[in-house]
Amino acid sequence: MDHLLRSFAVVFFSLGGLGLLFLGILDSSFLFMPLGNDLLIIALTASHPHRAPYYVGMATLGSVIGVAITYWVSAKGGRKSLENGGKNRRVAYVERQVKQKGGVAIAVAALMPPPFPFTPFIIVAGALQYPRAKMLWIIAGSRFARFMVESSLAIFYGRHFIAMAQSPKLQGFILGLIVISLVGSAASIFNWVHKSRREGAA
Repeated sequence: MDHLLRSFAVVFFSLGGLGLLFLGILDSSFLFMPLGNDLLIIALTASHPHRAPYYVGMATLGSVIGVAITYWVSAKGGRKSLENGGKNRRVAYVERQVKQKGGVAIAVAALMPPPFPFTPFIIVAGALQYPRAKMLWIIAGSRFARFMVESSLAIFYGRHFIAMAQSPKLQGFILGLIVISLVGSAASIFNWVHKSRREGAA
């Protein structure tokens, strides 16, 4: 299992910008990839500082694509996307923030790192029919700024990041995140399929 997870991480690292693109799509959609893109962009930029603009662009593009997919699914489901399974406190809070603060709430959510609940903001925005183009521009700007900060830190402290990456403790932490990501993604897919079948049967 340990070898499999290490291979999984190495594959994304070896893909470079494409790895950031794929992880960005996963991280900003219904799947669960905590800190995946953040750690990958730091590792790649620390290893190849001259490619930082490319890495930032690919990570941003992946996030925008993932958000567009989530928005499309949520907008298609309308308010049912919020009401399926009952509206919990988190969803009610997010809905209130989006209604009151609009783009500012979405921008802040896009800037914040995990475990801040980003995806619920996109689901709520889609269900409430928040202007799609405006939201995607907000996401692009916010995520670009976030990844620029991370890549800049990686450039200035690259040697320290590389040394930390070789630490068995950090490697174990990253592997743990991968396990959590896989389990969380499987749960998200299961819940989505279950809700889709329930809506079809209704």
